[in-house]
Amino acid sequence: MRSVLDIGAGVGYWSDWYRKNHKKIKVISVDISEHACHKYGHELRDISVWAPTRKFDLVICQSVLQYLDDRAASSAIKNLARATKHVLFFEVPTKSDLQNNVDRDVTDFEIYARTGSWYRNELKKYFRQAGAGLWIAKTSTIVLYELEGASS
Repeated sequence: MRSVLDIGAGVGYWSDWYRKNHKKIKVISVDISEHACHKYGHELRDISVWAPTRKFDLVICQSVLQYLDDRAASSAIKNLARATKHVLFFEVPTKSDLQNNVDRDVTDFEIYARTGSWYRNELKKYFRQAGAGLWIAKTSTIVLYELEGASS
């Protein structure tokens, strides 16, 4: 792996870890918050309207798209595909997660709650689901054995 793009980097856990532990990997971190960019050194970018001019081996998008309306989230997924050379790590709480899995005392509920099916339908236009939050770009040369991919 040569490059990582951290979308909605926030306090920078992902990008900081890669910079510390894999010094030869080119890491770009972006966030929509001017405060986060100033404090943590990210580039100011909105993934719903911005797509990088190059592709990254790994794109990380954790807990970002729930803050976007349907149109912007769909556009963001298209831009994630444009950014992803091989693997996307994608995590977002779904309606089911909000009802059954999250800690209600510490979870932000001021979001756009969508079904897992909504996200899968948007993502499968550009990616193959590998499981555990990993999505393989359809344009990637990565081959998954039958049991490595999520069942359809």
